[in-house]
Amino acid sequence: MTPARRAAAAPSLSPVELLFSDFANEHALTRRMLERFPDSDPAWRPHPKSRTVAELATHVAAIINRGWVILETDTIEARERSRLAPIESAARLVEFFDASVARFTAALAATDFDALKRPWELSLAGRVVATYPKRVALRVVMMSHLIHHRGQLGVYYRLLGIPIPALYGPSADESVL
Repeated sequence: MTPARRAAAAPSLSPVELLFSDFANEHALTRRMLERFPDSDPAWRPHPKSRTVAELATHVAAIINRGWVILETDTIEARERSRLAPIESAARLVEFFDASVARFTAALAATDFDALKRPWELSLAGRVVATYPKRVALRVVMMSHLIHHRGQLGVYYRLLGIPIPALYGPSADESVL
């Protein structure tokens, strides 16, 4: 079979299916971490220079909002972003995260390949510090950033004695997903 015939016979994949099929799983894993938030000690921090556990968990829950911002804009000025007040309960963190995922998922489902090719810029004090195609910005500015801070939250949880959920495989606290 020729390459052209193979391409014609292959099912058409949406941008989500082709580029971002892992996002739903990453959202589910993040939700598992947020469900374990320590409501009893939201002000705890491992070091004076570190964020509190509530500040970090709120940041983790809010990172997904970068996804719809990337899809719905062509640029963002980092200093103009508003910072959320720390969310200090697992229930509220999960509620906020679920609403953010729903908004992002709807925006992503409505996008197409042409939109994902368009450039997206991050500026700081009026100076462009990064330019990516939107499809790359979703990975770098949203998903990789989310995974990084989710791991950091896991370290906080370990220090607090909170069991770490199995994510990509077993943890020291859970043997199965």
